[in-house]
Amino acid sequence: MAPVPSFPVKVGHIDDVQELKKIKPSSIPERFVRDMIERPKLATVTTPSSCSLNIPVVDLSKISNSQDFHNEIMKLSTSCEEWGFFQVINHGIDLDLLDKMEKISTEFFMLPLEEKQKYPMAPGTVQGYGQAFVFSEDQKLDWCNMFALGVEPHFIRNPKLWPTKPLDFSETVDIYSREIRKLCKNLLKYIAMSLGLNEDIFEEMFGVAVQAVRMNYYPACPRPDLVLGLSPHSDGSALTVLQQGKCSSSVGLQILKDNVWVPVQPIPNALVINIGDTIEVLTNGRYKSVEHRAVTHQEKDRLSIVTFYAPSYEIELGPLAELVDENNPCKYRRYNHGEYSMHYVTNKLQGKKTLEFAKIYDN
Repeated sequence: MAPVPSFPVKVGHIDDVQELKKIKPSSIPERFVRDMIERPKLATVTTPSSCSLNIPVVDLSKISNSQDFHNEIMKLSTSCEEWGFFQVINHGIDLDLLDKMEKISTEFFMLPLEEKQKYPMAPGTVQGYGQAFVFSEDQKLDWCNMFALGVEPHFIRNPKLWPTKPLDFSETVDIYSREIRKLCKNLLKYIAMSLGLNEDIFEEMFGVAVQAVRMNYYPACPRPDLVLGLSPHSDGSALTVLQQGKCSSSVGLQILKDNVWVPVQPIPNALVINIGDTIEVLTNGRYKSVEHRAVTHQEKDRLSIVTFYAPSYEIELGPLAELVDENNPCKYRRYNHGEYSMHYVTNKLQGKKTLEFAKIYDN
């Protein structure tokens, strides 16, 4: 979250989608209307349950149970290898804390526009209120309002962007982030075990991990077949943790599975986990980051809360030696994670194109 571009960024006028919803426009502003090839199919937007596949569900309470350990670790391995996504239940985070985080996030987005604009996301950056990953005046915009904050380590925080309203916002985000951090550390241990590696290999390698939180608010859209809530992309993190708002009640997250966009049905009190580009590189492509996007709903607003967990910017990364051999030659070069983070946040979201930064291509 800390890197900023070294070049001037001109993004033009960006409409606030919550304000657009209030005036009930008869047509969608052109900057939000997607090219035909990008538009979501109406059936997957209006009736997602009819075409949903169930992504794997991992029960973390079973991993700590010696009787169920092997089966659950195998399920985790399959999830990471074949899906890049899974939902976790019995994750150990207090459900009241999840509710409180959803409540303060919703309250922030319900503030008057003038109040939210006190914390602006400067063009080319990814902290504050606004739209991230916009780098030109003719770029298509997402039907989404974002509020993003760097959390750990403290030097990536911008105190001016931490709001004073709601009153308990900062305290709640701090407590929530600590709990999510514990979850990520545990998940990385289990992922290491599923690969037959030392369980502490990722924690020892990552140093002081970088953590950021982003709240996404997707207002209802009169033409959900013309827009995207969030452009297709993979995440640059090691792990991403998604909390889908209970009050949203509509399916918005879709993942690309076998070249088909598959809606993800929320499970009550579960968290959605996805593998980021960093884990794909470290596992030499065995565990893959997966393209995903968000779609909108004609009548229902939707909220999601996303935490990104990644190595320290100082760390050099590349495929783990244990996962490279004659049958699995090295697919990615070694690189500095800070350089990759800069590359990621200073380019628009465009599928898995950002990962080309690290790929080795045969001559």
